[in-house]
Amino acid sequence: MTDTIIAAPEGRIARLRLNRPKPIHALDQAMCTAMIAALTDWREHPEIEAVLIDHADGRGFCAGGDVRGIASSAAGDGQAARDFFRTEYQLNHLLFTYAKPTVAFMDGIVMGGGVGIALPTRYRIATERTVLAMPETTIGLFPDVGGGWYLSRLPGRIGHYLALTGARVDGAEACTLGLATHYIPSDALDGVKAAIAADPQAIETILDAAAVTPPPAAILDRQPEIDRLFASDDYEEVLTALEADPGEWAAAQRALLATKSPLSCKVSLRLLADGSGMQSFADEMRMEYAVAVHICQRPDFAEGVRALLIDKDNAPRWDPATPEAVTDHMLDTIFAPLPAAEEWEPVRL
Repeated sequence: MTDTIIAAPEGRIARLRLNRPKPIHALDQAMCTAMIAALTDWREHPEIEAVLIDHADGRGFCAGGDVRGIASSAAGDGQAARDFFRTEYQLNHLLFTYAKPTVAFMDGIVMGGGVGIALPTRYRIATERTVLAMPETTIGLFPDVGGGWYLSRLPGRIGHYLALTGARVDGAEACTLGLATHYIPSDALDGVKAAIAADPQAIETILDAAAVTPPPAAILDRQPEIDRLFASDDYEEVLTALEADPGEWAAAQRALLATKSPLSCKVSLRLLADGSGMQSFADEMRMEYAVAVHICQRPDFAEGVRALLIDKDNAPRWDPATPEAVTDHMLDTIFAPLPAAEEWEPVRL
């Protein structure tokens, strides 16, 4: 067990607390393994009636995966990167299918891998401090950890807009879009957790009583524009629509997309198109794992991490450098299933 995860029963509930505050609780493989072990063990204990997931000190729930280490592996033989993604996706799937009630307290920053451990839970609490995003196209990846499942099921084309741009949504927007189930002021969370610990059978009643009406969701005011400008699954058509629009917002989105990996953007659109038709979350995870394995063999992931987090020059040299140079053949290769012996599989219980 790692000290970056605090996993402990507390009477009739069990607590999973992310405890790596300096990188905002960024996930590494040891943390994912520890959470899987705890959740698997707690399944067999009838006295544990619910699981609460939150973070210890720090300004956010989880800023994502520890991409520095993953990218370093991807630039080498890639085995550590494959191992991380396999384990992380097993954790995502275990939470998605967990029989006991699970509650994630999404207070503060919730990005990338943090989205992957929050959205599979049954109850997802947003606050006035919640900042949720899937910014993977900035570093040459794609919105994984179930992003193809969750984002493709948002209203209209909002999910496609979020996947391409990495735009952030606040707690009110997360609640309105269904990414969160309750909007509760941050100063009420300790009381809510104590009440659930005292009576886990009353989780829904407790959360409903503590929830307040969220502020208006600004993203809904923008939805007609999003639906129109991000209507196509063809990335070049999205760019053309943005360039043709005279508005300042469209120009800002076009400028933003110019900084993203063209390959990642095309992968993201295809991921959501395929994810919208997935019949099970396990099938989604199996597809995303194959995509992750293949995309890590290309240079954009390591380059994106270098530009954003290592050298911090914010000047990635993407390969391919333009959307037009990302061919259908490249995408077909990235989305090709893995050999049977290498495919992702859920945790065997």
